Amino acid sequence: MDNFEKFNLNQELYSALKEMNFKTPTEVQEKAIPIILNGRDIIVQSKTGTGKTGAFLIPIIQKLKVSDHLSAMIIVPTRELAIQVHSVMKKLAHGSGIKGVLVYGGASINVQIDKLREDANIVIGTPGRIIDLMERGEIDVTRIKFLVLDEADMMLDLGFIDDIELIIRSMPKEKQMMLFSATMPSKIYGLSQRYMKKADMLNISSDQELTVETISHSYGISDRAHKIRTLVSYIDEYKPRKAIIFSDTKHNADFLHRTLARLGYQVAVIHGDMRQAQRERSLMDFRHNVQFLVATNVASRGLDITGISHIINYDTPLDPYVYVHRVGRSARMGADGVAFSIVVPEEEYVIREIENSVSVRMKPVYLDESKFDDAALGLKGNNRPERSERSDRSERRGPSGGGYRGNYGRRPPQQRSNGNYSRGNRGRREYHPNH
Repeated sequence: MDNFEKFNLNQELYSALKEMNFKTPTEVQEKAIPIILNGRDIIVQSKTGTGKTGAFLIPIIQKLKVSDHLSAMIIVPTRELAIQVHSVMKKLAHGSGIKGVLVYGGASINVQIDKLREDANIVIGTPGRIIDLMERGEIDVTRIKFLVLDEADMMLDLGFIDDIELIIRSMPKEKQMMLFSATMPSKIYGLSQRYMKKADMLNISSDQELTVETISHSYGISDRAHKIRTLVSYIDEYKPRKAIIFSDTKHNADFLHRTLARLGYQVAVIHGDMRQAQRERSLMDFRHNVQFLVATNVASRGLDITGISHIINYDTPLDPYVYVHRVGRSARMGADGVAFSIVVPEEEYVIREIENSVSVRMKPVYLDESKFDDAALGLKGNNRPERSERSDRSERRGPSGGGYRGNYGRRPPQQRSNGNYSRGNRGRREYHPNH
């Protein structure tokens, strides 16, 4: 039996899966769902785009009762991922009576409180807003039966590990925990050892296999002053159907957005300085009718947008695993994808590091850039890219020192949790990417 019937799910869940055109479980769903249905803790290491969201939502919705008020919590690192998980949850729970509520910073906390009071069964949110609501007495975690930590390694990178432990320590020991992560740093493994009960381990893909096989990888060499020429020349020659263009800085993201729009391309932009409503509008436009989305690392994980043919790294990440998570936005669920990276000459070593770390072959691409001079691109005055793209990067290391691991706006130690929570001026806010 190759479909979801083997899991003996209730009829409402079968109907929802059919409506969503989910016919055959992915590998991670095939292996994780029975373990979760049997009530065991689980740690899943799996590459991006493999159906992890369904792997934990399907069994949780199956096991919950409508009368189970606020019994499941799903913690994610970013607003965008929270919105995505909530969207999938609503579709899967259709007809079951199970309700979910979405909580994250940058949106009205009063509206979220009103929804929490409507007998929600599942809360999906980011760590800071969850703790804010705990401090206000609006989220009672003492009745939590199911806890999911999604993209755990990204939460570690963003400095949320103290907040996560604070939330977990406030919950009953007798709960079922599920931890999903693309990589398994020692601190994440240590977290699982402290709080999980004899968890089953699933390693769907090793670190060296994190990129899906259906992505082709290529790169072009360009000096910093002419990277925009390389980008536009690539677009002109290869004509991506639908692409995300990644930049390291908000300044360059805005610059690329203006330049591409001036050249007549349909383009949206998303970065951490934008209001949440603006970010959601950009994502909606990109999903429906826009060819390009210019983005900072806020879009490197957690955005479930189908039909992305190309990932373009205007700024190629120095960390191979940041590269992995970016290019994973294409080739979703078995589709083909293309990744193209622009590399400056002094950082050519990054190509070898990516190839060696994640077992891919990056092919050089040679472009004719002659027709895209500064006049053709409309570059004059202040309308130019940032000259020192790497200036905002934290902990940059050379070829022998490993990859970049940015701080991504972590709070200073004095602002982090001391292990207790109470109402007051903790200074906690949601993740606002600085890159």
